[in-house]
Amino acid sequence: MTKRLALLLLLVCATIGAWAGGEQGEARRIFDEVYDQVFGPKGCSLSYDVNLVGVYKTAGNIWMKGKKSKFTDAKVDSWNDGTNIYYVFKKKKEVHIYKATDEKADKYRSKFKFTLDDFDYSMARDKDGLWILLKQRRGAKGTVKQARALLDPRTHTPKLVKVKVALFWANINIRNFKAGGISDDLFVFPRSNYGKNYKYVDKR
Repeated sequence: MTKRLALLLLLVCATIGAWAGGEQGEARRIFDEVYDQVFGPKGCSLSYDVNLVGVYKTAGNIWMKGKKSKFTDAKVDSWNDGTNIYYVFKKKKEVHIYKATDEKADKYRSKFKFTLDDFDYSMARDKDGLWILLKQRRGAKGTVKQARALLDPRTHTPKLVKVKVALFWANINIRNFKAGGISDDLFVFPRSNYGKNYKYVDKR
């Protein structure tokens, strides 16, 4: 789940400010601010509820800092130290290890491909906050068709992300967002906690 959520958040942050000029110039300023909060050198943490409509539902917590991440939900805990990803499957008592760059580490990764030039952008405000709206341009090759991001109108922290891929929407509700204060030690896999009762499957 780490890569899926990170890619969705990256999509929101990246597409907020892809172009400059007028309203889009303001969107770029907001992009820089949001991107730094989510993926900056100080890192961030948040709680999430994910619903890939009709396909997948989960909830949990995630910590991110640059290319590193950690997440936990009801079934899986994961640590990505930037070199390797460790998935702990709680029920099976197995630890699967991948290279951090391995596409096979997450079967959903290929479903969320895009470039910054794939979309037309707009902004809107309502009682809920600031919306960043994007729609895929004609001829774009990415898999993401539409996306909508709801930001806090004052702090510009993400509250809700909606992404349309093919015929389904992925919805992420975000709570308890906190920027900064993330130590690199958090992303180190605690091997001593998963000893002889766990089976290790090395897929690097």
